Amino acid sequence: MESMAVAGHSIHTCFHIKAKNPRVNLEKQVFGVPVLHHGVSCIGKKLKGKVGAGVQAVQVGLEESERVRNLKSLERTLELDAVSERELREKGFLGLRKTKLVCTIGPACSSLEDLEKLVLGGMNVARLNMCHNTQEWHRDVIRKIKKLNEEKGFSVSVMIDTEGSQIHVVDHGAPSSLKVQEDSIWLFTNEKFDGSVPFTVQANYEGFSEGIKVGDELVIDGGMARFEVIEKLGSDLRCKCTDSGLFLPRAKFSFWRDGKLVERNYELPTLSTKDWSDIEFGISEGVNFIAMSFVNDAESVRQLKNYLSTKSAASVRVLAKIESLESLQKLEEIIEASDGIMVARVDLGVEIPLEQIPTVQEEITKVCRQLNKPVIVASQFLESMIEYPTPTRAEVADISEAVRQYADALMLAGESAIGLFGQKALSVLQMTSSRLESWSREENRQGSLLPRQLGVSLPDRIAEQICNSAVELANNLAVDAIFVYTKHGHMASLLSRNRPNPPIFAFTNDESTRMSLNLQWGVIPLLVDLSDDMESNISSTIHLIKSKGLVKEGDSVLVVSDVTPSRATPMAFQSIQVKTIA
Repeated sequence: MESMAVAGHSIHTCFHIKAKNPRVNLEKQVFGVPVLHHGVSCIGKKLKGKVGAGVQAVQVGLEESERVRNLKSLERTLELDAVSERELREKGFLGLRKTKLVCTIGPACSSLEDLEKLVLGGMNVARLNMCHNTQEWHRDVIRKIKKLNEEKGFSVSVMIDTEGSQIHVVDHGAPSSLKVQEDSIWLFTNEKFDGSVPFTVQANYEGFSEGIKVGDELVIDGGMARFEVIEKLGSDLRCKCTDSGLFLPRAKFSFWRDGKLVERNYELPTLSTKDWSDIEFGISEGVNFIAMSFVNDAESVRQLKNYLSTKSAASVRVLAKIESLESLQKLEEIIEASDGIMVARVDLGVEIPLEQIPTVQEEITKVCRQLNKPVIVASQFLESMIEYPTPTRAEVADISEAVRQYADALMLAGESAIGLFGQKALSVLQMTSSRLESWSREENRQGSLLPRQLGVSLPDRIAEQICNSAVELANNLAVDAIFVYTKHGHMASLLSRNRPNPPIFAFTNDESTRMSLNLQWGVIPLLVDLSDDMESNISSTIHLIKSKGLVKEGDSVLVVSDVTPSRATPMAFQSIQVKTIA
């Protein structure tokens, strides 16, 4: 049946399903039905006998002829991202970069040629900031990315980032940044005007000055420039520059009094009318992620997810951006409601003291891992490379710290969107993260995670423990790779949460799952036709990986599988197997 030999050891957890007989002992139920087997067995030359007391081997399968047919069917398709495949050939399993990279697409990198260079440089997710450019412009970029995916064998996901209410935005109207001189006097107004007016700044929100007093401090972009309010003129403010600096277009601002942020409740919806239009646009264009700006509670996230489900777009993942003091105060409930988190450090730095950013970033990353949600650390990693071809040493150290904290992904914003050296900036991210991962592995500095049980039902708790044990086993045995078979990506994410040494190859037959896994640390998603016979899936995918020359004799892989009951396989079947290519 196969052109290769595989020596294997396995641990199986199986549940036999009977649809009737509801009156059974609840302690022996799975999915509300009785358990026939819950056993563990170890099979192979190196392991003698059975593990544990009263443990028995379990065999589940189809007739041999049907198994052969399934194998031949599976051999027809196996889609592995071309960049990951190239990296695997060049560097081997342990050389694969595990930290994912997100690039913001802007005028500096929107051509087909530049997009391809970013993909080849390691971009896993392309981010489109809906604050800038038109929907037609974004549509053109999305279709270019999909064209590259289809024609070049890439697997790049697309994220749109909503504008949000923008109540904290002011604009001087000039096309580029302005130098603000100390002691210069500026007028901040909510009156609308076209173009730029000297020493005049337009606020996006009419009530921007409500509750503000003479003597309050107005801070631009977390400290790029500072002003003191010297006079209130109705709803306008006259301000004197107290700390000169750069004033960017569409800058964020905040008010401070006696060293504390002036908190105000605007009672505006998280998603504006424009945001809903952009979300409809994203659904129609088949984007994979929607990042919500200025999320202050979990309810707004649930509202968007419910809306997506009514539009048959439940596969679109919703990321919440943590960028306000209020979102920090409700952090855990927002993470639980979301499909992932983005740490928007620039906007967050507007609302909390700068010295707190590093510890807040680490705390958010830790909680996301505990709750099994991917986390993107964003903003100003390589800000100097917008204008210069090499980074500062402090910027490289900043990248290394985020990698050390085991963030799932790092993001470039202006560096790639408008920067002069976007591809070089991406290269710095790629090289720094790869080197830090290698060092952590060599020095055995894997970050320990305080386990937090997520599953409520018995099957979910079992899946969680299987993945925890699988990672420990993979690290202790120093296997070359972990293979996992998953429809919705849950088992793959549970494995990723534990940050194993070997890479995780996630085989799925669902395209949306494949694209969503592009944000999971250490996961290489592959699209493949899966049958109901898990042993055929395992045999044929290993056969296909070997036929591509990606595994060789002596390589060992740890295989984690999770099959729900079907007509062909009447057992819920979860297993850990260690296979050596022979």
